[in-house]
Amino acid sequence: RVQLVESGGGSVQAGGSLRLSCAVFGYIYGSYSMGWFRQAPGMEREGVAVVDRSGNTTYADSVKGRFTISKDNTKKTLYLQMNSLKPEDTATYYCAAVRGRSGDFLNWGKGTQVTVSS
Repeated sequence: RVQLVESGGGSVQAGGSLRLSCAVFGYIYGSYSMGWFRQAPGMEREGVAVVDRSGNTTYADSVKGRFTISKDNTKKTLYLQMNSLKPEDTATYYCAAVRGRSGDFLNWGKGTQVTVSS
């Protein structure tokens, strides 16, 4: 069974930085996609950044130039470096791994809270 555990969330003032981590526990065969998603209260979950099996990255327009996703395969850990944070980045951030045939991610963490104050 695969378990994803996020860490690194917290409270920061606008303009500040945070680095989220997502540790993968359990065995996943071969290379796999991973991503970060977020959900603010009363809002739908949205994709933030994804790194695919080849290492290619994609970002939501709202975070381009500010956030960087990276993956350390030897440590089985996914990162999200978040700079120039804005109050609208406030949300619970979730890590996800392994895309199924439908394209949806199959494994999810429980989330870590990020709060950005103005």
